Amino acid sequence: MGLTLRSTSMRDRKDTPAPGESVDCEESSAKRQERKQHESDNQDQALEETFPASDPVSPFVPAKAPE
Repeated sequence: MGLTLRSTSMRDRKDTPAPGESVDCEESSAKRQERKQHESDNQDQALEETFPASDPVSPFVPAKAPE
């Protein structure tokens, strides 16, 4: 069994186009709204899944009682 390499790599929408790759048109306001809603939904879901751990740690350390 060998390792199979992809001929194309995953690219972020902010990446510059590879040589010979066509440039997409600007995204429409509807597509932008859809993308933003998807990002917001993903963030909300991640917060719900990690909620107890997402609370900040309290730095309070009680002082020793006087003797």
